[in-house]
Amino acid sequence: MGFGFNFLLILIVFPLTVILAVLWLITQKAEFGKLLAGMWGLLFLFCFVVGGINYLNSKKKLEKHHYYGDYIIDRNYFKGEQADWQYNSFRFSISREDSIYFHITEGERIIQTITGAITTVEPYNSHRLKIRMNEPGHHILSSNPTTYRQPWSFYLVFYSPRFNNMFFTKGKWKPIN
Repeated sequence: MGFGFNFLLILIVFPLTVILAVLWLITQKAEFGKLLAGMWGLLFLFCFVVGGINYLNSKKKLEKHHYYGDYIIDRNYFKGEQADWQYNSFRFSISREDSIYFHITEGERIIQTITGAITTVEPYNSHRLKIRMNEPGHHILSSNPTTYRQPWSFYLVFYSPRFNNMFFTKGKWKPIN
């Protein structure tokens, strides 16, 4: 926990524990023992709840194997014709053999596939994706993506000189209604 919690423990909880324990031993009254047990029970419950909330809100720690799978345009960030067109025109997959297959499509039909390789680096506590495409490449994959982590998932943002930011998320391509 933080400085405030430690300060509270040292200046309030520990002295109060000593006082209640001494009173309980001297007077032999059960109320002091119950108060002592209740205080520490609430303190442990508080730590458990705060730890659980912290765990649920913490960002996903990514490793190389998390990147394997199929990716589609995430149409939740920007809605409309442009997002629908991108969704129907681009998708890619990353295989367990560290290969990337970037598909240029017309809906379900794949027109062209550009291949490359992936690696990951770990500059901090989570792996980042690095892409090396075979020639000729594609403007969407001209630079490495930015990975945005969320508590239970992540998404990749590629900068395209033609389309600006393109948001890809893991998923299977399905026709748009």
